[in-house]
Amino acid sequence: MKIDNSIFAVKLYEMAEQYGKLQCRIRVCEQGDSAKIRSELKKAEEEFEENTLLLEEKAESCRSEAVKRLSQIQADYRKKTQELTENQLAHDIHSEDSSPEEDESEAELLYAEYAMDFATLAMQQALISALKALENQKSGEQKKNGKGSGC
Repeated sequence: MKIDNSIFAVKLYEMAEQYGKLQCRIRVCEQGDSAKIRSELKKAEEEFEENTLLLEEKAESCRSEAVKRLSQIQADYRKKTQELTENQLAHDIHSEDSSPEEDESEAELLYAEYAMDFATLAMQQALISALKALENQKSGEQKKNGKGSGC
């Protein structure tokens, strides 16, 4: 499969758009009141749910086994992290000196930090994957055109 330059352009645009939303919403909510935070949270959760449903649909209906597997891994990750944050994380953080509300707050903060670290790692993995794909494509084109590396 030949990599079309527009594939990466579209994905980079989507990533930049999502990052812009992340920055804007966090900055606005840091300055806003509880009502503004709840409103933004509701919007973000609705978008997340919509994207999760699309991902699950893709995992079920795609003809490509590779795409199915990758989509299923992403769906499983989302499900497991949601279960962890809703059912276990606050319990794991609990200490004798903290209330259940403090445990919940600390768990949310911990997961937010982890999710941001994970997003950074995912971007690094995306870069490596894109560069490998481009390298393989260029190498294949050079071999096809008879322009070996000269080694």
